Amino acid sequence: MKRISILGSTGSIGRQTLDVVDAHPGKFQVVAMAAGSNIKLAIEQSVKFRPSVVSVATEAGARELCAALKSPSTRTGAKTASLPMPEVLFGPEGLDRVATHPDAEIVVSAAVGVVGLPATYKAIQLGKHIALANKEVLVAAGEVVMAAVKRSKIALLPVDSEHNAIHQCLRGGESKEVRRLVLTASGGPFRKLPLSKFSKITPEQALAHPNWKMGQRITIDSATMMNKGFEVIEAQWLFGVGLDKIHVVIHPQSTIHSMVEFVDGSVLAQLGPTDMRMPIQYALTYPERVPSNTHALDWSALKKLDFEEVPAKKFPCLTLAKEALREGGPLPCALNAADEIAVAAFLEKRLEFLEISEVIEKVLGKMPRTAMNSIEDVLQADGEARRLARIEVERRRN
Repeated sequence: MKRISILGSTGSIGRQTLDVVDAHPGKFQVVAMAAGSNIKLAIEQSVKFRPSVVSVATEAGARELCAALKSPSTRTGAKTASLPMPEVLFGPEGLDRVATHPDAEIVVSAAVGVVGLPATYKAIQLGKHIALANKEVLVAAGEVVMAAVKRSKIALLPVDSEHNAIHQCLRGGESKEVRRLVLTASGGPFRKLPLSKFSKITPEQALAHPNWKMGQRITIDSATMMNKGFEVIEAQWLFGVGLDKIHVVIHPQSTIHSMVEFVDGSVLAQLGPTDMRMPIQYALTYPERVPSNTHALDWSALKKLDFEEVPAKKFPCLTLAKEALREGGPLPCALNAADEIAVAAFLEKRLEFLEISEVIEKVLGKMPRTAMNSIEDVLQADGEARRLARIEVERRRN
């Protein structure tokens, strides 16, 4: 039985991780979990999965969780009435305690935002294996994090469907045999929309992803294709290849999750349904594959596989991400931070869709070029980029 901790248990990836745990009784034990502000769901998860440590975002949330778990109405039934109370924590300290739980062998890093970075880094330092769903860990701090991974000799398994697919395909050859990695992108909701109409895009339109149901920020990042830019950055760190060996193609069906092209011309592709439980299960069970009855590709619905090149003028965020990776230093971190601020402003209708990339470009141009030697350096660069992005957003409103 593998013992796991989950950072972000009430988020989309966290919930689906628990679905995988629930579907494989006796295979996993949840020893600790960190939720956000969804206390109702955290209560349900605590009762069902019985972790010894639970953390939430705020002290008020922790008090609410404690009161609910002590309530006789919550602890009804023979199986739950005699359960010991978990230790309830909150805030960054709580995240750290969940990530570094002494019994945890695998930490699922699925907390949204840079808030999950320090806790994930501490887990790596302690030799915990990581199932990584938090983009910020490698986008903002790839150099620092991968150095720690190498020192600790741990496995860092990607949960993102694209990188998970590449990880699977790379098992079919040696690194020296790889010609390039091919990341597939759905193209989002605006793949066919003319650039002339981009200035009128609303948040409601951008949130209507054709294939995936995700959180708001990642859905907007899919619409701008910034998410694919982040994945290019992550791919370099995860697989040790240069930018010149990472290619992005639009594949609107989202059936092929990514591909690896080898030097002899062979291409290995990983196909699967648009169901995140599949890559989560792969990351948790690696190097073993275990049966699953919860997800399977519907071959009868698979009629064709289309591929298109990415139109750079429509999706400048992908170009910005490549430029940030090429220059390195604080720029990938700033890219992520500025994007988060700009996307939030767009969702609040304080920015237009096309201004998202413009704000990010301005921030990248103004960022101090400093070395990234520690998590503290990363967090400082993140804070400065957010400050610059807020200024730029306000400037455009006035």
